[in-house]
Amino acid sequence: MTAPARAFRPDHIRGTTVHARGGTIRHSFGYGVDYVLLDLDSPERPRLLARNRAGLATIHDHQHGGPVGKGEGAAWARRALARQGLAPERYDRLLLLTQPGFFGARFNPVSFWLAYRGEELRAVIAEVTNTFGDRHSYLCAHPDFAPIRPEDRLDAAKVFHVSPFREIDGAYSFNFHIAEERIAIRIRHVQTGGEALYATLTGPRRPLTNRRLLGAALRRPFGGVRVLALIYWQALRLRLKGARYHIRPAPPPEEIS
Repeated sequence: MTAPARAFRPDHIRGTTVHARGGTIRHSFGYGVDYVLLDLDSPERPRLLARNRAGLATIHDHQHGGPVGKGEGAAWARRALARQGLAPERYDRLLLLTQPGFFGARFNPVSFWLAYRGEELRAVIAEVTNTFGDRHSYLCAHPDFAPIRPEDRLDAAKVFHVSPFREIDGAYSFNFHIAEERIAIRIRHVQTGGEALYATLTGPRRPLTNRRLLGAALRRPFGGVRVLALIYWQALRLRLKGARYHIRPAPPPEEIS
C-alpha cells in the first residue's frame, strides 16, 4: 500500500546548473541558480515569497501552465495530467519546482511540475520556455505511471525550438533524483547523428525561509535578467566558435507532448 503524503514543507534549492555540448563544436558552462519547491495548494510559505502579487520574491500563476503570461498554474497541470491518463485520484500532491522572480524580474528556461502519490514520484511535466516567448511542455512518466526511480531514464522526442544552435531533432532523456536532502535532474539531448548535449540541475534541499529568500535576492538580484544575460552571452560564445544558427520555427500546436 502506498504511504500517505506527509505535510509538505516548502524548500529552497541553492543549486548549480551545468550545460555541456559535445560534437565538433564543444562548449560547456555552469552557474548558480536559486529554485523553490512548493505546493501551491498549501498556504504555507515564507512572508517574503509573494504569490500573485508584488514582493521581494514572487510566484505568479499566470507564468506557469499554458502560454507565457497567460498560464493557469496548477489547474492547467492537473488538466494536462488527466488528458495524458493520470487521473486526479491516482496522485495526491502536485509540487512546482521553479525559479522565483526577484524584484519583479523573472525568466525561467525550465520549471517542473512533480506529481506524487504518497512519497512516490509518478509523473513530471517539464515546462520549457525559450527566449522568443514560446513554451512547450514534456510529460515524463512511465506508460503505466509506475513510480519514477532515481535510476530511470524517461525519453521524449524533441519537438520544440530552444537554442538556435540546436536543431529540432533527436530525443531527450530525463533522469530525476528527488531525495529528501538533495535534488539532481539530468537531461540529455541526442541528435540523430549522435551529437549530445547534457544539462543538469543539482543542489541541496533546505527549508524555505525568509532569510534564505533574502540571501538569494542579494546574491543574485534581478535573477530573470541575469538568466537572460547569461543565455545571450553563451549564444555569443557559440556563434564565435562557428556554431550554425537555426531560424526559429513556429512552436508545435500542442501544449504538451
